[in-house]
Amino acid sequence: METYTLLRHFADSWMLLFLFLFFIGVVIWVFRPGARKKHEDQANIPFRYEDKPADGGEGEPEEESRSDKDG
Repeated sequence: METYTLLRHFADSWMLLFLFLFFIGVVIWVFRPGARKKHEDQANIPFRYEDKPADGGEGEPEEESRSDKDG
């Protein structure tokens, strides 16, 4: 049997089964009951600091350092 034919038969049968089972496993893992809180927490990351920006970031400098530079 040629290498191409052997790999083609393998991909058509066992690899297809393996990838299907892997997909089902990932879906079950994502939708497991204990993951709801973790997924909700991660989904709300952009909205955590809705009122003010996060402290300690590397954004704009504070007022004191701005006034020092102006003179």
